[in-house]
Amino acid sequence: MVINIEAVIWYLFLIDSIGANIMAWCCAKWYKKKYKGWMYKHFPAAKGWILSYLILVLWVGYALYRLGVLPY
Repeated sequence: MVINIEAVIWYLFLIDSIGANIMAWCCAKWYKKKYKGWMYKHFPAAKGWILSYLILVLWVGYALYRLGVLPY
């Protein structure tokens, strides 16, 4: 089994999008309190945008799987 760079990058994006969704849906108050000011102003934990990010990552993963790039 050969794992290529596209698969590694996709898995990193998948982990990032799942972590962002967990933070947006479960820990939004903590995130706003912990990163108030510049960080929260430029990178808010908006549920809609982060959910669309997860959907986009899953869609790209489905396309990569159909092309045979993702091993599983």
